[in-house]
Amino acid sequence: MIDPLADLDIEVQSFDIPRTVSVYPDQAGIRWWTKAWFNNRKEGEASVEITRELALLFIRDNIEKDEWLEEHFPKQMEIYHNAIQQTREQLLQQINI
Repeated sequence: MIDPLADLDIEVQSFDIPRTVSVYPDQAGIRWWTKAWFNNRKEGEASVEITRELALLFIRDNIEKDEWLEEHFPKQMEIYHNAIQQTREQLLQQINI
């Protein structure tokens, strides 16, 4: 499949949706959670409990951010992918493809 936007000089980053994620322990360091923020929302998503091992893999950059978000925040990532696809379709319409 040929990408109709491949030859266009479009700053893709300007069409991306900001995604931030963190991992953190409780005060005793026994239980761990991950939290995500989409589109610079102040309150962010509800925290999800994770294992210490998973937290360490993420902290050590052994898991990509989007892979992590897909695993722990699938509903939000589905919305993210739909929004990116809509933006792509709008760009294609603007250039009459």
